Amino acid sequence: MGFWDGLRPRRAAEFDVGTSATSSVTLTRRNATVSLDKQGPLSGHLRVNLSWRMRTSDIGGRSRQGGGLLNPLKFFQPDVVQAHTQGMVNVDLDLGCMYELTDGTKGVVQPLGNLTGDLNALPYIRLSGDDRFGAPSGETVYVNLDHRDAIKRLLFFVYIYDQTPAFDRTHAKVTLYPGNGPRIEIDLDERAPQARSCAVFTVENVKGELMVRREVKFVYGFQSELDRMYGFGMQWGRGYKSRA
Repeated sequence: MGFWDGLRPRRAAEFDVGTSATSSVTLTRRNATVSLDKQGPLSGHLRVNLSWRMRTSDIGGRSRQGGGLLNPLKFFQPDVVQAHTQGMVNVDLDLGCMYELTDGTKGVVQPLGNLTGDLNALPYIRLSGDDRFGAPSGETVYVNLDHRDAIKRLLFFVYIYDQTPAFDRTHAKVTLYPGNGPRIEIDLDERAPQARSCAVFTVENVKGELMVRREVKFVYGFQSELDRMYGFGMQWGRGYKSRA
């Protein structure tokens, strides 16, 4: 599977999401798995959200108060953090999903290459948008659970697009909203200063039951390295996002 350069995802579509989850389950090393089926009846859309914010100790005292009124455009600029060379860098975290369906189809949904997927046709997975600024809404991928029988396994991952290793400079979290039952939270809280990608969690269809397993495995490479770790067997090429 290859990428296409200079393409941006289409305008985010509107999706229905459940709002009944008032509590949360946090997956940890000790408690790494949870069954989506045991959270309640599965239907509609599973929402997977990536959010992050900069560690205040690494921003050099930068504040959004006051200055934003003088220069409102600063609100739309990526946050900057201290890299390990002590230079200032922008952090652009992206959320993606590798998938393998029961019919053997394999692929990826991600911002690179405009691979935004489709909710109502194969692969029944859709990226809603590409957040480059660490906004509170973050990035979201939807999975159509009405076609759960088509899913064999999913791997959700996060990578740093600008190739500057800075995972340890952010507070990043991935949250699953099943629509029924509590939300499921996974913190990317393990320090991996030189990592550029992270396998966050998997969803596997085990005899008709969808099981979520926390992974949080950091790697120094990108999607191809994650692919090798989990054995999807796809072909990868370098891709870019426009900076419009």
